[in-house]
Amino acid sequence: MLTLTSKNVTRRRVHERIRKKVMGTSERPRLNVYRSLNHIYVQVIDDLKGVTLVSANSAEGNKETRRVGGNLAAAKNVGKVIAERAKAKGIEKVVFDRGGYIYHGRVKALADSAREAGLKF
Repeated sequence: MLTLTSKNVTRRRVHERIRKKVMGTSERPRLNVYRSLNHIYVQVIDDLKGVTLVSANSAEGNKETRRVGGNLAAAKNVGKVIAERAKAKGIEKVVFDRGGYIYHGRVKALADSAREAGLKF
């Protein structure tokens, strides 16, 4: 019998597999990405303490000034913002957690933008 699973169920399974290997510490926290249809969200997490150190997303700000979050331009902007906020907190190196998503499109644009802004991973 053929069973069909949704893309999100498959993504969550892949993310669980990734999380077995990727862990954020105080010296090198985890940069986690969540991508919805309309927005992209990023957190820098210290898994040992269980706290979010820095976060950014494309849904921030008032509705008049923010752009639609489901595109490459918004992902690049969020990558730049998360890098600036992390550097302000003294975080230079992170471990990248793509959240089970393919490293392509918005996820890749966010990662490249964060690297250009000074984060190392």
